Amino acid sequence: MKKNHSPQILSKKIAEIIRNKVVVGELLPGQRLSEATLSEQLEISRNTLREVFRLLTQEGLLKHEPNRGVFVATPDIASIMDIYRVRQLIECQALAQAYPMHPSISKMKQAVEAARQCREKQDWVGAGTENMRFHAAIVELTDSERLIAFYYNISAELRLAFGILNDPKLLYAPYIDKNAHILELLNSGENELAVKKMKDYLALSERAILAAYTRKNNPIL
Repeated sequence: MKKNHSPQILSKKIAEIIRNKVVVGELLPGQRLSEATLSEQLEISRNTLREVFRLLTQEGLLKHEPNRGVFVATPDIASIMDIYRVRQLIECQALAQAYPMHPSISKMKQAVEAARQCREKQDWVGAGTENMRFHAAIVELTDSERLIAFYYNISAELRLAFGILNDPKLLYAPYIDKNAHILELLNSGENELAVKKMKDYLALSERAILAAYTRKNNPIL
């Protein structure tokens, strides 16, 4: 890694790398982060890494526990519900105004095809990453740089919420064909039906995550 970045720029760059590790499922809710290991892997000083930890803790992606260290955060029920509220607002509006020739439609198609390949290989973490790409492409249908940036910022929190279920196949397998169906509806100009399907889809996904959270925190249930 180049050493000529200013401390602030370097911290932001490293924060982006760690944030992306969360988005693609390399880091899981509750996982302890080793300062020594990460500083060596990323070729940065521990002081820089501590600044990165501070930034990501402010974002809610990490949590510092005194005398124990730094851990990947586990979203609470309020956060999960809020994330899905935001998704309903952004993704459904994006689908409502989409048109078949939009460049992001091809990104959605690529994500669906890649997810199907992951399904054949039983690569459910990979399927999850393609699912994230599919939904990011939906948000790009808005052509709003601010919405796209905002959605990217909550993508890491969203992946952490998914991680609570701790069963990638159960979480992602049912949605590969649902994503394909929504894409078909958009290509057919049936935006209104695509919006309805997405609302049902997000409601189902939210219930699955909240049920997993409840089971995790009340194992006797």
